[in-house]
Amino acid sequence: MERTHPPQQQEAIRRRATEIFQLGGRAEGHDLENWCQAEAEILRETDTHQVRRAVVINLNGVVYTGEYEFACADGYAPGEWKPGDPVSVRLAGDKLYLRRRNGRELQTTVVKRIG
Repeated sequence: MERTHPPQQQEAIRRRATEIFQLGGRAEGHDLENWCQAEAEILRETDTHQVRRAVVINLNGVVYTGEYEFACADGYAPGEWKPGDPVSVRLAGDKLYLRRRNGRELQTTVVKRIG
């Protein structure tokens, strides 16, 4: 039985499968295995019991925790940024916007501020 996923989830699975391929030394012939592993990981992350996710950003010595809803994340998947990656950020009230590599913004709601 073939599964269908919303476009943003499909993209997250594709990105994770690519990461698995790269981490596995770019070994050919494991496409289906990589896809199944990525699908299982992404589905586990997007379990209905975990509908909100968070990112933590250090902006000029102030650490912000911003929560976002996966369903509204426009294809963003955890791991898109690694610790220390430069990220363009803007604040607007209680919203924290993070510019993604594809030019889109991940909108989060600030739930914690330290510093």
